Amino acid sequence: MNHPSWLIKEAQIPGYHPANHTGTLNRRLISRETVGAQHVEVLLGVIEKGKGALPHAHPGIEQVCYLLSGTARAQVNDEVADMVAGDCCYFPPDVPHVFTVTSDEPVRVLIIYSPPYEESPERVIRF
Repeated sequence: MNHPSWLIKEAQIPGYHPANHTGTLNRRLISRETVGAQHVEVLLGVIEKGKGALPHAHPGIEQVCYLLSGTARAQVNDEVADMVAGDCCYFPPDVPHVFTVTSDEPVRVLIIYSPPYEESPERVIRF
């Protein structure tokens, strides 16, 4: 049975390994390509123990991470916080941040970008 074009099924979206991350498999669920979204992008990330996002920032892009399962440590500038499933963090535009899995099992995290990041190299600053 077909489903509406606005309904995205995780299993139908190919995964990719994002730049500046280790042990990470992302699926771009909501995007220009999947539903025609112009101002927001939603990804599902699965990240292995001890892995995650290396220090970086996104010029002009806001990022939200909602932890679905596992535990992680988020860092914005020099401020660090531990996260459990159900916690949500915000990474402001242009501000260095890090995200590292601390649980033994992989983390599942919902990632929201506005405007869309689209894995564009010019939309990331590495530290």
